[in-house]
Amino acid sequence: MTISQAAAFAGVTVKTIRHYHKNGLVEEPERDLSGYRRYGTAELLRLVQVRTLAGAGVPLAEVGPILDADPDEFAASLVEVEETLSSKIDELIARRETLRQLAHGDKVLLPKRALALLDRMPGLGFSADDITTAREALILVRALMPEGFDEYLAQIEHGLDDPKHVAIVKMTWAAGNWDPEDPRIEELATEVAEHFIADPSLMPTLSGLQEREDGDTRKELLTHHGEDQRPGWTRLTTLIEQKVRAAGVDIH
Repeated sequence: MTISQAAAFAGVTVKTIRHYHKNGLVEEPERDLSGYRRYGTAELLRLVQVRTLAGAGVPLAEVGPILDADPDEFAASLVEVEETLSSKIDELIARRETLRQLAHGDKVLLPKRALALLDRMPGLGFSADDITTAREALILVRALMPEGFDEYLAQIEHGLDDPKHVAIVKMTWAAGNWDPEDPRIEELATEVAEHFIADPSLMPTLSGLQEREDGDTRKELLTHHGEDQRPGWTRLTTLIEQKVRAAGVDIH
């Protein structure tokens, strides 16, 4: 058979056969008097064997050693390949399940406890934009501070149980849309700082980052999340921290 006929016989392309030749998996036949390479039964058998193993998911680098092994080694190699494929199948099933969960919202990104907090927010008067910002922040906190996430959620739960604190938070978020030089920012920063100074337990902290070498970097990412969309936040946050620290309250 010519290479085209051999490719059709084995169910592969001519390019694939040449790739097998290049990798030493199938010997390239000598040319006949007409200048064509003719594939005999030995080459065709080897070609089918290589194609079968490759089609079963065996990496090409492992195909040659498997085919050249003795019967016992061949059987043992196939068992290893089967175990590898089973592991990949399990991984693919897990990925498929993740995709299905993503299709139903944030269930794969946030635990039930965090989702319950988000579900409370509309009833407390937070806007859709506020809830989106909160959702994104929770996802980031969980990713960047997994070891302190439960404590962080507990702090937020505590705050949402305090009507005055909820009102303060809503004013703070609304101020994010103000111009950074708006004089109201200074007044609001003073009010918020006094609120936290009176009860520091209401101030969500990122204490879970203290033990990390890159904790400062992670804190910067979390602290300044959303500032691009809410320009007033940068100045407001800075002023609040300054006033709270000046009062001797430790901020993590």
